[in-house]
Amino acid sequence: MAKVVVTGIGLISALGGNLEDSWQNLLAGKSGIRLHQPFPEFTPLPLGLIGQQPSELTMLTQMVVASALQDSGLVSHVPDCAVVIGSSRSYQASWEIMARQMYKDAANLPMSSFGNWLHTLPHMNAIATARQIGASGIVLAPMAACATGIWAIAQAALLIQTGQCQQAIAGAVEAPITPLTLAGFQQMGALAKTGAYPFDLHREGLVLGEGAAVFVLESAELAKQRQAKVYGEILGFGLTNDAYHANSPEPEGESAIAAIKQCLERSCLSPTDIDYIHAHGTATQLNDQMESMVIQRLFPQGVAVSSTKGSSGHTLGASGALGVAFSLMALKHQILPPCVGLQQPEFDLDIVTSARLSKIRQVLCCSFGFGGQNAAIVLAR
Repeated sequence: MAKVVVTGIGLISALGGNLEDSWQNLLAGKSGIRLHQPFPEFTPLPLGLIGQQPSELTMLTQMVVASALQDSGLVSHVPDCAVVIGSSRSYQASWEIMARQMYKDAANLPMSSFGNWLHTLPHMNAIATARQIGASGIVLAPMAACATGIWAIAQAALLIQTGQCQQAIAGAVEAPITPLTLAGFQQMGALAKTGAYPFDLHREGLVLGEGAAVFVLESAELAKQRQAKVYGEILGFGLTNDAYHANSPEPEGESAIAAIKQCLERSCLSPTDIDYIHAHGTATQLNDQMESMVIQRLFPQGVAVSSTKGSSGHTLGASGALGVAFSLMALKHQILPPCVGLQQPEFDLDIVTSARLSKIRQVLCCSFGFGGQNAAIVLAR
């Protein structure tokens, strides 16, 4: 099986408009979360917005794909590149605008007023990326709730490992700040009122954020051939589903444990080989409780842990991809990023509270999505 390496990263988040700014702000313990009121029908809420207004999916994707290609030293036209770009909300914002138009003036609306609605089908973001880079090979558009980002990277890695392509652009993009998304999470009682505090005794829930992280993946052979810089290697991944509940994690964490065990086995590693865990850490009561229990059970020797959602917000489908980007930066710079927002830990974990230098060889990055979608990936120097 071909070795898979990461040679380019594009990242845009509430923390910064590019990878370097986001990383530096994260290390400084800053947060991109602010009180915003993007829609008059909602009181101000803490949100991780990139600009002053909610971002638009198409623009966000174009920008992040262009910066990933530029970072990898590739030209803008890569016909043999596979495309695996996921999103959990996709074009929902466009659908909500169309729905409002329909209800407001249903009788008099000509079909033409909906523009080309075909462009807003859930998989069209991946197709748009293929068009942008002139790719004519495999295009995949995974949707696995908050596990989408890691899922997309795993699918792309598999295509390269099995020799179906030498190069893939993979990741996830999320522009989820819409009235319906906010109302849904609010109804669930999952939204925080002041901020995101992962693993904290006084955590209130998640803070929605928007963001995108996209990677250029290549076979180690091709990367060497073109003398590309390498951020790290993808050793293995684990994907499971606990088929338990629409939005609550299975309380015993059996399926999450299975995903991590599967991931470690495929990476030919044991738990003691992991130097850092980038946790999902949503700052909701149930996720942080389940995830802490899983980490304690699988890593009794203790391992450095942090979640970056206190600084970027929870970017839903893109959160795992952002996590992978920050994990690769941790490997590159040998610095553990802090768990921003944590004041008083509730769990007995080695949580990184401020950036610290550390010898890091292997990193585990986890995502646990609604519907029991569990994803884990191991990255190495």
